[in-house]
Amino acid sequence: MDRTGEGRTRVSLAELIALRARIGRSRMAPVHSRAGRSGQQSSRLYGRGMDYAESRVYQAGDDVRRLDWRLTARSGKLHTKLFQEDREGSLLIMLDTHASMRFGTRSRFKSVQAARVAAAAAWYAVRAGERVGVMAFGPVQHVLRPQPGSRGALAVCGAMAAWDASPAPGRPESLGDALARASRVQHGATRVLLVSDGCSCDASARQRMLDLVSRAAVSVLVVADPLELVPPPPGRYPLEHEGERREVLLHTARQREDFQRAMGAGPARLGGLAASLGLRCNTIDGATDPLDAVTGVLAAARSGAR
Repeated sequence: MDRTGEGRTRVSLAELIALRARIGRSRMAPVHSRAGRSGQQSSRLYGRGMDYAESRVYQAGDDVRRLDWRLTARSGKLHTKLFQEDREGSLLIMLDTHASMRFGTRSRFKSVQAARVAAAAAWYAVRAGERVGVMAFGPVQHVLRPQPGSRGALAVCGAMAAWDASPAPGRPESLGDALARASRVQHGATRVLLVSDGCSCDASARQRMLDLVSRAAVSVLVVADPLELVPPPPGRYPLEHEGERREVLLHTARQREDFQRAMGAGPARLGGLAASLGLRCNTIDGATDPLDAVTGVLAAARSGAR
């Protein structure tokens, strides 16, 4: 792996911005929900503060407190007022910045792929008319509140490139703590996309995820290396970490399976958590097209939005 080339071991800001064009050419999945074309999530609700939508002829079961008396008097027929509540949709991306993300055996580091996926999600949300923001968790702990339009997506891309260029030496942050922080600082986000390799997934993550799910629709993208997903072929595998290089010998099937199980513990925990809670989830490796990965969870989440 080329350690000097951007887009493989380091995040390329130009590549993140270029994903905008691909999203622009892609076909948006049809939305079978209350989400409008402009990204407004609408529901017909009654109550104070709602926007008046229209009046129609009274139908059995209508709330008599909502009768439109003026139109009723003019037309001679009972009419009911309909109200519409409009809420601008917004997406908050939770991006894992732990050291475990700076690993990769094919194509690119998990950290680079995570940034590509997050950027694709940002441009996708903007095209859908939503605001977009990002929350880094792990050694980097920053939040960009959701912003509308290209400004929001560009801010997300710029922040991710900056975080990758100057990794923080700070302490790790468990996924449970990160989810609790997201619940406090989500800035009204209607959807949350978690992008992580799951290595920080802890015992408290389940309850914290449930708390977050009560506030927003949550989707999960698990970023994993091929060595974490399937047992490798027999052979010698050089591994390097923080300048220290070692070789791992994997010959028997048992050795290869044990190695993959140990390497893939994080992605397996996070994928299992998402499955147990019925969350939209996709597991990807470093070679997966980020657009396919994002549309697989976000388009489905929009079609089933509450």
